[in-house]
Amino acid sequence: MKRFTGRTLPVLVLLAVAAAGCGAVRDPRGSVTVTASPEDTTPAADPTSTPPGTATPTPRGGLVAGRYQPLWPFSTPGEATAWREAYRRDGRQAWHLDAGRTAIAFTRDYLGFTEIDQVAKSVRSGDHARVHVAYNAEEGPRALVAAVVHLVRYGTGEDAPWEVVGTDDTSFSLTRPRYGAVVRSPLTVGGKITGVDESVRVQVRRPGSTTPVGESCCVGAGGTDSPWAARVAFKAPPGRTLTVVASTGGHVATVERFAVTGVNVLTP
Repeated sequence: MKRFTGRTLPVLVLLAVAAAGCGAVRDPRGSVTVTASPEDTTPAADPTSTPPGTATPTPRGGLVAGRYQPLWPFSTPGEATAWREAYRRDGRQAWHLDAGRTAIAFTRDYLGFTEIDQVAKSVRSGDHARVHVAYNAEEGPRALVAAVVHLVRYGTGEDAPWEVVGTDDTSFSLTRPRYGAVVRSPLTVGGKITGVDESVRVQVRRPGSTTPVGESCCVGAGGTDSPWAARVAFKAPPGRTLTVVASTGGHVATVERFAVTGVNVLTP
């Protein structure tokens, strides 16, 4: 792991989970990032919901639960159905039925954040799951939460696989472009961040590719709830759903926080 010297490091705050079923998770910068309750089936501010009037070329049947962008591991209902049929025949890739394993696979295998390999907490509410993915810092005994991954069942029934549809906003947010927006290259990406001496990397990824189709690095940022912005060019087929991921780190781990959103490539 790359080590950094000569910086003022933020105080690491241990993960705190309430015992009554409602948990508050703290990130490496010490600010509360999310409060989740198993009874909260429709959060008041869901950052992965499509804003009213947002245009999207994705057919309604291709959206997850009729409103969410399918980011990973499936791109279409047909792909999810094909897996279900294979699973019913021979139990193939049963990890799709585990929200925690799916979130970690998304983080490690798709985004390439290999240090983020633990589930600190998972909150299930019907067909929705919020998985707090975490990593071990160079110093300190407890895992630190990097993001809260939002997953939704892709289809109905107990053998419907989990699909990543976004992340919940924390002290590091990605608010531009809007979730579900129709975009073209180059793309302006931005949000807000709380931290010290941050360095923001932006990648654009699409299913089926192990490497980014666009990348921009790195934007200096810091402060309290301060805006950050970057511009990234990408190449991707029209009509596809893409994952835009912003990440920051370098204090105690390569990637300490990340946020993702789903967009669609403009069809000529």
